[in-house]
Amino acid sequence: MKKRTGVLILNLGTPDAPTPGAVGRYLREFLGDGRVIDIPYIPRKILVNGIIAPTRKFKSSAEYKKVWTEKGSPLLLYTEELLEKLKARFEGEDVTVEMAMRYQSPSMDDVLAKMQKANYDKLVIVPLYPQYASATTGSTIQKAMEIISKWYVIPEVSMVSQFYDDPRYIDTIVEVAKPFDLKAYDHILFSYHGLPERQVDKVYEDRKCSNHSCETEINEENKFCYKATCYATTRLLAEKLGLSEDEYTVCFQSRLDKKWLRPFSDDVIKELAEKGAKKLLFFSPAFVADCLETTVEIGEGYLEEFQEMGGESLELVPSLNSHPMWVDCVEGLVRERL
Repeated sequence: MKKRTGVLILNLGTPDAPTPGAVGRYLREFLGDGRVIDIPYIPRKILVNGIIAPTRKFKSSAEYKKVWTEKGSPLLLYTEELLEKLKARFEGEDVTVEMAMRYQSPSMDDVLAKMQKANYDKLVIVPLYPQYASATTGSTIQKAMEIISKWYVIPEVSMVSQFYDDPRYIDTIVEVAKPFDLKAYDHILFSYHGLPERQVDKVYEDRKCSNHSCETEINEENKFCYKATCYATTRLLAEKLGLSEDEYTVCFQSRLDKKWLRPFSDDVIKELAEKGAKKLLFFSPAFVADCLETTVEIGEGYLEEFQEMGGESLELVPSLNSHPMWVDCVEGLVRERL
């Protein structure tokens, strides 16, 4: 009897609509996660349900309207396109590919319930986050394990924790960047989603990320540190792109306060503008699909800030979305675990 495998690709999630109500529901679920805002339950609930969601849902819904398409959220659409292309790659094999979101729809609960009924011999879980972070990969894997652990019959399960150094992932970013003449820009920024410093500190026994050479090397202690893998991703990309260290900067966006990973992307833009930079190019390697943080935060918000400070142009290298080489990469990650 042939063994059957169910594959589940997972992305972070998106509101069901660009309305205050839908955005509020998304924020409550997302920010209510103890791995995202890692403070005790009761203070977290008061903060999220009583302050953040009610106040941010109106501004955030206006931002989501900027990226929304006739078919819906671009993050969801690109992930659905990736799903369909992966299904085609496994056509005729005993492999079925499904897709879910960590937050909102399609929900992990519903999709994994469907996969439970299919009674697969093996499950392969692929969170689509290149660099491990407790708030993304950790939360997604924990949720999958919580659901599967309640099944009476638990099949063999294989999970991808990170793939920042996978040559296929790196090569895809380099390929997507080919239309851009890198020498035409005054500086290049590799901007990653920010995290509170305390979350990377928790990776280490001494609770101090700054003691572990995260900006310069990957070692046994920091190999699951988000900051270390962001810098490592950048070094791999810089080598492939032929960039010297003085031509680029690693930075972090989307911060909520000053105790997040530095340098902050908007501060780097300001410093470059003050030095006379006129043309900047952004990469966003932590995002495999274009979304609010890339299209609006970088492509519109940072561009406006840069121009107000005397800059001329700020361009964004697109995310991997459903590029054929990205499909190759995810297919490879799955096949290695079959």
